[in-house]
Amino acid sequence: MATLFEGAGVALITPFNEDESVNYDKLEELIEEQIAGETDAIISMGTTGEAATLSHEEHLEVIKFTCERVKGRIPVIAGTGSNSTETAVYLSTEAAKYGADGLLLVTPYYNKATQKGIMKHFTSVADAVKLPILLYNIPGRTGINMCPETIAELVKNTENIVGVKEASSNISNIAKTMALMGDKPIDMYSGNDDQIIPIMALGGAGVISVLSNVAPKKTHDLCKAALEGDYKKAAKLQLEALHLIDMLFSEVNPIPVKAAMNLQGKAVGGLRLPLTEMEEEHKQALMEAMKAYGIL
Repeated sequence: MATLFEGAGVALITPFNEDESVNYDKLEELIEEQIAGETDAIISMGTTGEAATLSHEEHLEVIKFTCERVKGRIPVIAGTGSNSTETAVYLSTEAAKYGADGLLLVTPYYNKATQKGIMKHFTSVADAVKLPILLYNIPGRTGINMCPETIAELVKNTENIVGVKEASSNISNIAKTMALMGDKPIDMYSGNDDQIIPIMALGGAGVISVLSNVAPKKTHDLCKAALEGDYKKAAKLQLEALHLIDMLFSEVNPIPVKAAMNLQGKAVGGLRLPLTEMEEEHKQALMEAMKAYGIL
């Protein structure tokens, strides 16, 4: 299968009204802003989209709305993972009906499945849909790590599992995954904005980015430089963004990025519990970092 996208895919937030319902008018604005900023793909209903606190109905409606508004201009990748294989299959098959271009499936959290269980989980979903699938490895949230051998086996042996979003922060394991693939292509995306260029230098295709919510063009340009082989420029751009990236993760995502977007005047609303508003001292530091990066 062809690569879903190269460059910067935004892990899009979900804007809320004052009553915590989804603000679809604002969501449409954000989608248009991202496309105007040359974002290379939209990832709907991932961690940053607060999928964990939306009902299944809301979750699917946001995916459907996003696909309808994007209208094929850039790829839409739907987050449809779950700790229940049955639920992951359900969400994935529904997202496919709505026109999603691909799926992002997180490892089954809380259950703490074995590597064998992880493989059965993902192959069950892959058997149920024909869309290209990106695995999502984020052990800091899920409690389990996908081993390089597991990722390589899934991509090599399952036609529509094409790649992985790596948010383990373990560059050594990411390099090992790439090495295990040999001549078989894999779409490797950084799941951490501070590791975009290191992962792309190993052959990665880009990033699924929180930073892109507040700086879509800058994140796109950072990836573009790497894709064009100008790693000196790419490294400079990566390092320039580093302090802001740190501030965007000074509290659990997406607390800081929603605060940052509200500071930019985007009025994306608050968060659903158990997430709470950003601490004032962190917000001040975030504001200063945004000013230094030229986005406030």
